[in-house]
Amino acid sequence: MSAISNQKRFYLVAMSIFMLLLSIDLQARSLPDFTGLVEQNSPAVVNISTKQKKSTGSKYRHEFNMPDLPENSPFNDLFKHFFGDQLENQDPKEFEAQSLGSGFVISEDGYILTNNHVVSGADEILVRFSGRKEYVAEIIGTDKQSDVALLKVDADNLPVVKIGSATDMKVGEWVLAIGSPFGFDHTVTAGIISAKGRSLPNENYVPFIQTDVAINPGNSGGPLFNLDGEVIGINSQIYSRTGGFMGLSFAIPIEMAMTVSEQLKTKGKVSRGWLGVLIQDVTRELADSFGMEHPRGALIARVLPDSPSEKAGLQAGDIILEYNGKELVNSSMLPPLVGSSRIDVPADVVILRDGKHKTVQVNIGELPEEDELAQAGTPDKPKAEKTILGLTAMDISETVKEQYQLETDKGVVVNKVLSGPAQTAGIREGDVIQMINNQRVDNLDEFTQQLEKLPKGQTIAVLVQRRSGPMFLALKVPE
Repeated sequence: MSAISNQKRFYLVAMSIFMLLLSIDLQARSLPDFTGLVEQNSPAVVNISTKQKKSTGSKYRHEFNMPDLPENSPFNDLFKHFFGDQLENQDPKEFEAQSLGSGFVISEDGYILTNNHVVSGADEILVRFSGRKEYVAEIIGTDKQSDVALLKVDADNLPVVKIGSATDMKVGEWVLAIGSPFGFDHTVTAGIISAKGRSLPNENYVPFIQTDVAINPGNSGGPLFNLDGEVIGINSQIYSRTGGFMGLSFAIPIEMAMTVSEQLKTKGKVSRGWLGVLIQDVTRELADSFGMEHPRGALIARVLPDSPSEKAGLQAGDIILEYNGKELVNSSMLPPLVGSSRIDVPADVVILRDGKHKTVQVNIGELPEEDELAQAGTPDKPKAEKTILGLTAMDISETVKEQYQLETDKGVVVNKVLSGPAQTAGIREGDVIQMINNQRVDNLDEFTQQLEKLPKGQTIAVLVQRRSGPMFLALKVPE
């Protein structure tokens, strides 16, 4: 009996060890092997170094001239003590600034993709391959808005990367980066896709790929590969509070980069679609005020004059829900879609207006070279009137109209914000109220009458124009 029990125990222990080893082996086999991918693609990845001449000099150089004193004057030592550096060198000092980045070859005849910020302002660009061979590169074109630059070296039969698709990638898939962080050539790092379609501040036209791949200074412009060895993005930015990697990296989708590079190659510049609207996100409070079940879409805060949107009849207060069949979860999805649209081709825009869905066709224009928002000065202050919202408002004078570059003289200017609903909603002194509860505001008298009709205890939308541009605010009407 004892012998049989011992055999069973031995059998169970042996099986447990076997299953544990099998599990470890299967787990190891499930992790990707990047060795073949790296060997195949490293030759097409390059290190990019730039040189830029800069000058500096004493800040007093143009403000102080050495007086003409006798050689043995006792004041000579005094002036040299306080202004010695300037007196020894009145001319600006010239020095050479250097930067490092990465790139990759997209054609055998020497075209290379990298980031605009890697080569911006460079006087000389040097491209170095893994075999240590170096070339001087010329800039074919750069695009600041997408942070893409196209370079060219005088060479033939170069190794090239395979171009893949960022669109086909899914969150959680493995990706790999090759670059030159801190100048360490052909460093390989790996991770997964953390998110897609990320919008970053001041980067409205790029739906970034977010990864947790270790990216550091010098990786910029390098390729991001999928497991098939295809480039799906250009590593461009990191989020960091220290200057180093913190787990958040962002890459430009390769489809966008290739479209930009083709335009740079053929036209020398990039043309983008343009609607001509200023937009903002729909918050939960604003969604309630517009009768929406949940926040979504892009709320139009202003329609620019003589723009495609104005010609199509779009209005401030319209909420864009779909663009060419693509549903907008938030406002940041709209600029990349519009920017990649073909110019002078109609786009179907589904909007929410007065609680009803409506489809509008907009003939897409070309984004102007400089699309600057109007900056307003401090308005003058005619007669003001206190309202139930906890603010005082006044009619728009001709001066205010010019300062805010308003299309009409309709609306009221907030003269003072007191403690109350307006302050809670975020209304500020100097705001121009142009719409309240989906009703246009013409003047102070009409505004006062509209306030009396507001639904008590409910949240309404208020459109204000301020120095930074138009904005909808959610305001709760007091009981």
